[in-house]
Amino acid sequence: MSAPITPPDRPRLPWDPPEHFEKRVPDGDNRERLVCGRCEFIHYQNPKVVAGAVCTWGDKILLAKRAIEPRKGFWTLPAGYMELGETTEQAAQREAQEEACATIEIDRLLAMYSVARIGQVQIMYRARLVNADIAAGVESEEVALVDWADIPWDQLAFPTVVWALAHFHESRHKADFSTYSNPTGDLARMWPPRKPAGV
Repeated sequence: MSAPITPPDRPRLPWDPPEHFEKRVPDGDNRERLVCGRCEFIHYQNPKVVAGAVCTWGDKILLAKRAIEPRKGFWTLPAGYMELGETTEQAAQREAQEEACATIEIDRLLAMYSVARIGQVQIMYRARLVNADIAAGVESEEVALVDWADIPWDQLAFPTVVWALAHFHESRHKADFSTYSNPTGDLARMWPPRKPAGV
């Protein structure tokens, strides 16, 4: 049984699929997909990949205050959606440049977080600033290099920012460590954002 794509209580939007697509379970599948009613083409909708980095200059950490929604006015790490044709490392470097006018060198993979409720996979690196020249990009109200003691924990934008900072802190002086993933316990329940116990 197919379902209408565009809810009747709103007009069609540019990213809505064409009207001849319908939601149904294709033959041999086990979940509802968008299927073309003319040719049976299946339009798969998959999670988005976000890439970013915990960037340091000496002992200081780069933070950017968001100038856009969601969570405008809250602090975050440079990160954003990957573009076609780039690696996750290139995406993290581009996001640091776009959000903080920062040039970074990737050190190593820090963590990979699955955020199923919003359809994201977030890949975070450990990185170093090439120099201390930073400035707010178009998506940032301001940027700052902050000491660990000065991180505004209750003003961080997202739980994954708290996770990445906590995992960075735990691995900061380690050359070799296992890549982190979604935390459990208290760290997993970081909403509203706050300083995790023990860091």
